[in-house]
Amino acid sequence: MTFSIVAADPRKGDWGVATASKFPAVGAVVPWARAGAGAVATQSVANTDYGPRGLDLMEGGISARQALDRLLLGDKLMREQRQVGLVDARGRVATFTGSRCEPWAGGVTGEGFACQGNLLVGEQVVAAMAEGFRRATGDLVDRLLQALIAGDLTGGDRRGRQSAALLVVRAGGGYEGRNDRYADLRVDDHPQAASELARIFSTFDREILIRDDPLLPATPELVAEVQRRLAARGIYGGEETGELDALTRAGLERFAGELNLEGRLREDGQLSDALLRELRDLTPEIG
Repeated sequence: MTFSIVAADPRKGDWGVATASKFPAVGAVVPWARAGAGAVATQSVANTDYGPRGLDLMEGGISARQALDRLLLGDKLMREQRQVGLVDARGRVATFTGSRCEPWAGGVTGEGFACQGNLLVGEQVVAAMAEGFRRATGDLVDRLLQALIAGDLTGGDRRGRQSAALLVVRAGGGYEGRNDRYADLRVDDHPQAASELARIFSTFDREILIRDDPLLPATPELVAEVQRRLAARGIYGGEETGELDALTRAGLERFAGELNLEGRLREDGQLSDALLRELRDLTPEIG
C-alpha cells in the first residue's frame, strides 16, 4: 500500500527516504534515517522496529544487505508480509519484498538507491522512480522528491493517494545545527499528497534551506539604510555610520532571530537580499 525510495550521497553526507501511500500519515511509519548510519523504509505490514534496529546495525559498520538479513532472521513469522529498503553509510543498498505482499509488489536497486512498493498499479511505478532518480539533478533531497513524483505520475498506489513524506538527514543539518534532520516534511492527508509535498518543499527550501539567496555587497549606503530601519524597530542605538560594525551586526542578528531567519545572516561582508526585503517590509515608513 506504499511506494518509497531510500538513497544516499555519502560524499556530501546525506541519507534519506521519500514515500507516498493511500494510507494516512505515512511519514510516521515508513521513513527512518540517521546521519552517518543510513536510511530505512519499512512498509507493507510495516515493522517499525526495522527502522531503529536497521540503523543501529548499519551504524555499527555492517552493510545494508547484512542488516537486512539480520532483520529478516529475527522476523520469521511475519517476514513474508514485510517490505523494506535500506541504504547504508557507504551507499550500499538492499531491498526485500515478502512473498505475501499485496500485488503488484517488488523493488529495484541502483547505485546508491533502492525503490520498492506494494499494492501498486504495476512494476512501472518503481521503474519510473528509479529512472527519475538517475536522471534527477541537484542535491539528494531534490533527487528523492523528483523520484517520488515520477512514481506518483506513473500511477503509484493502485487504491489512490493520501499521504507522502520526505526525510533527509545530514550531520548538523537540522535547525540551528542541533540535530541531523536536514528536511523532515509530511503531508498526512491530501488528495494529491505527492504534489502537495513538492509544494511544501519549495517553501521550505526557499525559507529554511536557503540554498538560493541573492547577496548584496554591504556598501556604506546600504548599511546606512539597514541602520535606519533597525533603529526604527528599536534594535539599533548607534549612529548612522554606514559601517557593518559589531553593533549593527548585533541588531541584524536580533532582527533575524525575531523572524527565525538566522540562516540568512552573513559573515563575509555581504547582506542577504531576502533579509533586507523582510526588514524593508516591516519598516515601510523609512526611506
